[in-house]
Amino acid sequence: MARRITAGRIWSHVWVHALVWMFVLFSIFPILQIVGISLRPGDQLYSTDLKLIPDNHTFAAYRIMLTEKPFLLWLRNSLVVSLGTALIGVALASLGGFALSRYRFTGRGAALQGILMTQMFPATMLLLPLYLMMRKFHLVDTLGGVMIAYVATALPFCIWTMKGYYDTIPAALNEAALIDGCTPFQAYFRVTLPLSTPALVITALFSFMTGWSEFMVARVMLASKELMTLPLGLESLFTTYQTEWANYAAGSLLVCIPVVVLFLVLNKYLVSGLTLGSVKG
Repeated sequence: MARRITAGRIWSHVWVHALVWMFVLFSIFPILQIVGISLRPGDQLYSTDLKLIPDNHTFAAYRIMLTEKPFLLWLRNSLVVSLGTALIGVALASLGGFALSRYRFTGRGAALQGILMTQMFPATMLLLPLYLMMRKFHLVDTLGGVMIAYVATALPFCIWTMKGYYDTIPAALNEAALIDGCTPFQAYFRVTLPLSTPALVITALFSFMTGWSEFMVARVMLASKELMTLPLGLESLFTTYQTEWANYAAGSLLVCIPVVVLFLVLNKYLVSGLTLGSVKG
């Protein structure tokens, strides 16, 4: 009987690992295809060679993207927009989420429902009124205008994320800080905010990714070539008569590097639970 149970457990582990590896291979296959396209000479999209690295591989596409194309300019614009969106989004979401979590005021329920309802509408549905509003304030074709649009898009989700995390932090911590002589702002910045690091990191990453990978809003708001972000820059490689597939693939991989590095650096903060054991008895 024990042998049957042991054999059943072994087979269950085998099936689970096989299923996981199948999904892993399914996920990385497109990335491997992009790597192969970026290493092919010329603009060959399809090839009968099944090798990941072709025999006549070349890194010319990476050299062209970094030296001959304004890739670094696109990178700078994307970093300015994404970092600005993350900083503003975290600042507003942390304060808004704390107010909705800790205080009871008139209109709180309506505010929560309104924030939740905004998630029902896609950002593309708001492009026309957003464009008209930005034009009225002379923010069209500016990185600041795009940043404001991204913050407005990501803020409802970020506020809900922060509000939900603040709900898990015991109010007794703030009360103890107030008894010790802290003002409400001091209690927030010295006690609550440090314990909210995982939620702050998630909010910052979501806001950063909103500005880093978004295309449609930037396509409508930005017209100048010197203000192109990375998605717009990569899209410019598609022309009516020719598509620079190798350059496009190389640029796509280069775009992924900062995001991957960011996730690796902040990975330890993505697991919540820093408040476990903070209040006893």
